[in-house]
Amino acid sequence: MPWDYALDGANMSGSLTQLYTVIKKVRQENPNTILVDAGDTIQGNSVELFNDKPQSPMMVAMNTMGYDAWAFGNHEFNFGLDTLKKVSEQYKGKTLAGNIYKENGERFLPAYTIVEKGGIKVGIIGMNTPMISDFEKGTDHLNGLVVKNPVEETKKAIKELEGKVDVMVGVMHMGLENENGIPGTGVQDIANACPELSAIFAAHMHKLVKKEVVNGVIITEPDKYGTHISRIDLTFTKQDGKLALKNKTATAIPVKNADGTTILSDPTLEETLTPFHEYARGDANVVVAQLKGRNLVPENEIKGIPSVQIQETPLSDFFHEVMLYYSKADVVAHQIDNDYARLDIGPIKKKDIAYNYQYALGEITVYKISGKDLKDYMEWAAGYFNSSRAGDVTVSFDKTRRASKYSTNDFFGGVKYEIDLTKPYGSRITNLRSIRTNKPIKMSDAITLGMNAYRMEALQAKGGALEGRKFEQIWSSKQENAFGETGGTIRNLAITYLKEVKNGVYTPKVMRNWKITGVDLHSSEHKAVVDLVNKGILEIPKTEDGKYTNIASINTKDSISKEEIILLSQKANINPNQFNHVKTKGEFYKKLSRITKKI
Repeated sequence: MPWDYALDGANMSGSLTQLYTVIKKVRQENPNTILVDAGDTIQGNSVELFNDKPQSPMMVAMNTMGYDAWAFGNHEFNFGLDTLKKVSEQYKGKTLAGNIYKENGERFLPAYTIVEKGGIKVGIIGMNTPMISDFEKGTDHLNGLVVKNPVEETKKAIKELEGKVDVMVGVMHMGLENENGIPGTGVQDIANACPELSAIFAAHMHKLVKKEVVNGVIITEPDKYGTHISRIDLTFTKQDGKLALKNKTATAIPVKNADGTTILSDPTLEETLTPFHEYARGDANVVVAQLKGRNLVPENEIKGIPSVQIQETPLSDFFHEVMLYYSKADVVAHQIDNDYARLDIGPIKKKDIAYNYQYALGEITVYKISGKDLKDYMEWAAGYFNSSRAGDVTVSFDKTRRASKYSTNDFFGGVKYEIDLTKPYGSRITNLRSIRTNKPIKMSDAITLGMNAYRMEALQAKGGALEGRKFEQIWSSKQENAFGETGGTIRNLAITYLKEVKNGVYTPKVMRNWKITGVDLHSSEHKAVVDLVNKGILEIPKTEDGKYTNIASINTKDSISKEEIILLSQKANINPNQFNHVKTKGEFYKKLSRITKKI
C-alpha cells in the first residue's frame, strides 16, 4: 500500500496497489498480458514482519494481482531457507531461480516456465544475482545450495526451451551493468552471450532503465520501491503459417504522472491488504524509550546539504554506542542512508529506529584486521566528499558516490579522526587515534572491526578498497548463540539496548570523535552563502535531473560573471547595477546578503 511504515505516513510515490491500477489498464488494452516479478519481494517496508505469520501480504497481493512468475532475488534468502519455503509456498504462480542448485546437482527451483497467451508460447527464464554467495557468506542461509554463473545457466535454459516456445524472455534479479566490476553479474553479459532472448526484465540495482538494447536484446529495469513498472510489448505476425516476432518495445511506466499527480491505488486490493496494513502500523508505533536532553539530528544549516552526512551527530554516535556495546569491537562502522534522518526529544518508537537506520537486515559482524586495513577503509569512505580548494565555503559530495545504490559515506566509532579535504584522495584521514587507549593507531596494529557483512563483501570485491584481502570473522550478532536472525539486526539491537541497557530512557552523548577540516565554515562569505541558499536565491549544485544534490562546493574566490549577477539579482528583486564593481562571488554574495536583509 502507499504507506511508509518507518514514517507511519502516506507515501504516494510507489506501491503495489498503485501498480495494480496500471496493470488493470494494460490488461484492458491487451488481454494477453503476462505479469512477472524480479525479486526482493519478502523484505522491505515492514513486510518482513509477516514472514513468521500464517500469511504474507506480498503473497496475498501477488496472488490477487495474478503474477505468472516470480524470479527470486538475493533478499529472498536473508531469512533462511525455512522462512523462504514457508512464504513462497503461499504463492500460486511459478517460482524461478535457474542458477541455484542443490548439492546433489538438481536445480533448487526451475530455471524457466512456459506461459501461453493468445496461442503464443513464452518461455520465461529466471536467474538470481551470483553475488548472493558473497551477501550470505557467514550464514547458513544457503546451506545445501550452490550458486552458479547465470550466464551459463541461461544458455542451458535456452537449449532446454528450444523448439518448445515462440519467444524467450529473461526475468533476472541483476542490474544492467556488472556489479563491482565482476563478470557475469549484470544482464549485459547475459544479453551479449544469449541473443536468443528477445527481452530481459532487470532488477537489483535500484536504477531506472526505460530501455536499453544490448546485442539485439531489449532490457528494462523499473527503479525501486514500486515507483515504476516495466512494460515490454512483443508483437507477432504469421509468416507461411509460422509465428514470427515482428516488433518489440520496452518502457517503464511511472506511478507519478507528468503533471505531478500520482496514480491512485486499486481500492479492492487496498481493502484486501488493510488487516496487514493496520498490524504494521501498530507495530511501528510501539514506544521503546524516551529521548531526553537533545534531538539526535541538528537542523540543516544549509537547505540541500544534510547535516547528518557532513558532521558528527548524536544519531550516528547512538548507533556506534549500540554497536560497540554488543560487539565489543575496537572500532565499528556504519552509514546512514536517509538524508532526512531525525529523532526529536520525546517518545522513541520502533518506526523511528527503522526510519533512521534503513538497512533492515544490517547486522554487526566482527573481523580481525590491521591498522592499515582500517586506514584504507576510512580513506575510501572519505572519498565520498569532493576535494576542497581555497575559497570553498561548503562541503560537497562526489557525484558518482552520491548516486550509489546505498550510501557509501561510512562513519567510524571507537576512534578519533579528522577528514582533511585539502588532501588528495587516499591521504585525507589525519590524527587517527583509538578512543579506548587514547593512542595513535599504527598500521601494524591488530584491530577488531564491527560492521555489516554486506559492506565488507563490497570492500573485498574487485575494485573495492580492500580488494582481495581476507579477514577472520570472529563474531556475528545474527549467530544463534548471539541474538539470532531477527534479534541480531542493528535495528533490533538498538531497540533492545534502549529497553534493557538504558531502561527506556536515553540521554545522548556527543563523542566529538570526528570532523571535516579544510573547508571554511566560519567566514562571513560562508554566512552569506547560508543566507542566500536558505532564502532560495542561490542554489546548491545538483545533477541535471535534480535527483542528487550538493555535488559541487560553492566557492567564493571564483570570479563572477555579469550573467550570474543579473540572474541572482533578479531572483532577489534587486537592481543588478549595484554590483558593477564586484569581482568575486564572495564579494557579490556578501553584498547581496546584506541588501536582502534590509528589504
